[in-house]
Amino acid sequence: MSFETEIETIVGGKNILLAESDMQGYLTEWRDKYEGRARAIIFPKSTEEVAAVVKICAAHKMPIVPQGGNTSLVGGSIPFDQGDEVIISLKRMNKIRDIDLEGSTLTVEAGCILADLQKVAEENDHMFPLRIGSEGSCQIGGNISTNAGGVQVLHYGNTREQILGLEVVLADGNVWNGLTRLRKDNTGYDLKQLFIGGEGTLGIVTAAVVKMYPRPKYQQLAMVAVPSVHAAIKLLSQARKMSGDQVTALELIPRIAIDLVCKHVPDFNDPMPARYDWQVLIELSSSATSDLSALMESILEAGFETGDVLDAVIPASVSQQQKLWSLREEISGAQKPEGGSIKHDISVPIANIAAFIERADAALQKIIPGFRPVTFGHLGDGNLHYNPLQPIDMDKQDFLNKWEEVSRVVHDITHELDGSISAEHGIGRMKKNEIARYKSPIEINLMRKIKQALDPDNLLNPGKVLPDI
Repeated sequence: MSFETEIETIVGGKNILLAESDMQGYLTEWRDKYEGRARAIIFPKSTEEVAAVVKICAAHKMPIVPQGGNTSLVGGSIPFDQGDEVIISLKRMNKIRDIDLEGSTLTVEAGCILADLQKVAEENDHMFPLRIGSEGSCQIGGNISTNAGGVQVLHYGNTREQILGLEVVLADGNVWNGLTRLRKDNTGYDLKQLFIGGEGTLGIVTAAVVKMYPRPKYQQLAMVAVPSVHAAIKLLSQARKMSGDQVTALELIPRIAIDLVCKHVPDFNDPMPARYDWQVLIELSSSATSDLSALMESILEAGFETGDVLDAVIPASVSQQQKLWSLREEISGAQKPEGGSIKHDISVPIANIAAFIERADAALQKIIPGFRPVTFGHLGDGNLHYNPLQPIDMDKQDFLNKWEEVSRVVHDITHELDGSISAEHGIGRMKKNEIARYKSPIEINLMRKIKQALDPDNLLNPGKVLPDI
């Protein structure tokens, strides 16, 4: 019996794609930077089917690429171009298995769309705080496997902090059932932490127990103009003190980002009455305090007095708040029409953010005079998306040919400032060899030992995360 026939007996003929023309939507990354080929794309509907498929793949020594919503930005969910790998897509595994309102948890399958999970929480007077731009298409299994971040990490932490338990199919097809709802369990190694952020290289996450939180009944948003990045950091500190740590998001937005959104996205206008170099989007949330408007005004007044606030716009309705959040979410897409953009997802200690931007801008102007820095992101947790955009008069490919040189400069500065070259996007294919420059040999060796122990035949997402050298 052929490999394909064996798989069909498990998932059915309609749930395996073999023709290359049918696979295209699963073989290209959102940024179009990575494109691969696959022997087959398989769509199991249960953990049992995933386990059976993995056992067949293990018997045939068939490499596997687990895939969720295929929103990876580092090539982690894309096979290589040899065509000998199979993709296991979790999209059919999208059930909510359990809702525990007393314990404030959801037990969900890996293929659940993040936005759908958020909706279920809201329908039960709770919230799931993971908020990212791709939430309408990304899947919770992929969020877990990449330890996704988002705009509310400042208050709630990243995906790792939202997970109580996991169910994982291992490289040999065995299933580890770690779907605990316990918030305290000191009985040995916390095995789930190996798979959170593991990018599918150690096991395939098939289900999870995630935390829910009381749904904020009151929220207040403001777009605030600040004279500098340093002033934005001071505003964050002051807002957290004055609000009793009710700041749930603080996003840094530069002038160029607003200009690009207004230029390329229909129905957007600059929300500020004048042009400023730097803005922040600050959100307060509470389940109890209704008068967040007065609190926000007090925070802004204090900022005006210290000179850390130049101007501010407070939306008067929920729809206006959503419009401001939409502006922030459109920044990534608004860069595409402008040509080449070299993406970086870095984090540094908050106190070093201003120094990073100053040093990186100066260093890259020497390499590519006239480049346009699009620097935005989650100021409250030190995570910046630092995206050098090609000069207006430069050829796109000539600019993109400098990707490696530019990234080396950016990442060296990040490392010198005690930062990380990947804050929330992961390693994937893009950064797997770069981490060898910034992690110690002991760290790399420990990672290799873990991989060898859990996937000795290197069948799970091979060529990702671990450096080749």
